Amino acid sequence: MDIRIDDLTGPEIITLIEEHYKEMLSQSPEDSMHALDLERLRKPEIIFWTAWEGKELLGCGAMKELDPTHGEIKSMRTAPLHTRKGVAKRILEHMLEEAQRRGYHQVSLETGTLDSFKPAISLYTKLGFEYCEPFADYVEDPYSVFMTKQLTMK
Repeated sequence: MDIRIDDLTGPEIITLIEEHYKEMLSQSPEDSMHALDLERLRKPEIIFWTAWEGKELLGCGAMKELDPTHGEIKSMRTAPLHTRKGVAKRILEHMLEEAQRRGYHQVSLETGTLDSFKPAISLYTKLGFEYCEPFADYVEDPYSVFMTKQLTMK
């Protein structure tokens, strides 16, 4: 699996992000939905990765810098043909490695509360994330779960 920084201009990633955004909007009221569209993913404080096997897109993930010691996981998505193959785990591990390289002490995330989010929450838990209070600009919301992971400095 080749994980690399992506500029969000290729047709495969545009399609995957558009599908992700539509699905997230269908699962939460608009004011409770925190997925980012393409334009908001192209901000300088966000680094975006895609995972590939040859020319086939496997999935993606992004990390937003909240401050010099705290990153936020955003836009985790596996391509439909590659779910349950370890793609999301590998992308998340890659992002956590990058967070440590950047000197972050903490990485946090927001995800949904519906049953469809249970596999993601299970993955986050397995990789050491714990439930937490809302962070950054988030507020308590019945459609949101907040998780965080303290990073050990190497």
